[in-house]
Amino acid sequence: MLSIYCKQILLSLSLSLSLMVHAGSVTVGQEAPEVYLPELVGAEQVSLASLRGKVVYLDFWASWCGPCRVSFPILEQLRDELGPDGFEVLAINVDENESDALKFLSDMSVSYLVVRDDEAATPQAYGILGMPTGYLIDRQGVVREIHQGFRKSDGAQLRTTIVELLGE
Repeated sequence: MLSIYCKQILLSLSLSLSLMVHAGSVTVGQEAPEVYLPELVGAEQVSLASLRGKVVYLDFWASWCGPCRVSFPILEQLRDELGPDGFEVLAINVDENESDALKFLSDMSVSYLVVRDDEAATPQAYGILGMPTGYLIDRQGVVREIHQGFRKSDGAQLRTTIVELLGE
């Protein structure tokens, strides 16, 4: 049985770790941290700054993520529909093995930008806690909404918010 002193130390450590995890988290209203990563398929480097002036859905995903299989076709449809008005998707893969991500994309082909962060620096900078996590970023580069998880029903609300941001 743990002594009261040990329990207090464990509680303090867990609270400290929790605060450390959230300290790097990006919040609504904050400028989105820069992303500069290589394409998953291709040799180009992609930067978030190059998309300034567009509404961007920054999507962190992994091949093992079930809800990512739901989000990909919906994001593709939204980009097809709203891309001409200034909407873009930038998907950041966080798989340890590139081959897993490539297999996922062979099943879920998309035309939007897909990059890879094999060092996991970007998820750490954004404070990602689960997959998928999306950041809706306005034309000025400010995070306007954070979306964790994904269900089929999320697409309609996401579309509404994107259309509002495109109208600003």
